[in-house]
Amino acid sequence: IIVLAIAVVEIIACWKVYTKAGKPGWAIFIPIYSTLVYLEIIGKPWWWLLILIFVPILDVIFAIWAVNLLSKSFGKGVGFTIGLIILCPIFIPILGFGSAEYKGPAGAQSA
Repeated sequence: IIVLAIAVVEIIACWKVYTKAGKPGWAIFIPIYSTLVYLEIIGKPWWWLLILIFVPILDVIFAIWAVNLLSKSFGKGVGFTIGLIILCPIFIPILGFGSAEYKGPAGAQSA
């Protein structure tokens, strides 16, 4: 029951992150489309999806890079990126339910 509760909170938090970025929240339920929307949020091209799916080792590097870009897109720093990587079930709800505002891909609008 606890794992189910955590999963529900994570789903709702991801939905909120997508909607804060002006994207459809329901996209999180469609696997490939969800990643494409995520790439739009962080400002990366669609072909990153191919790297994330098909290129071993490099996919891990790109995934970490993508998480860092997500942090920057919401005005957060490297510390928040580390939190997202290590304690995702805690930091995604902070991003989704907290006061963080979408600043554009990798925070581009604030630059």
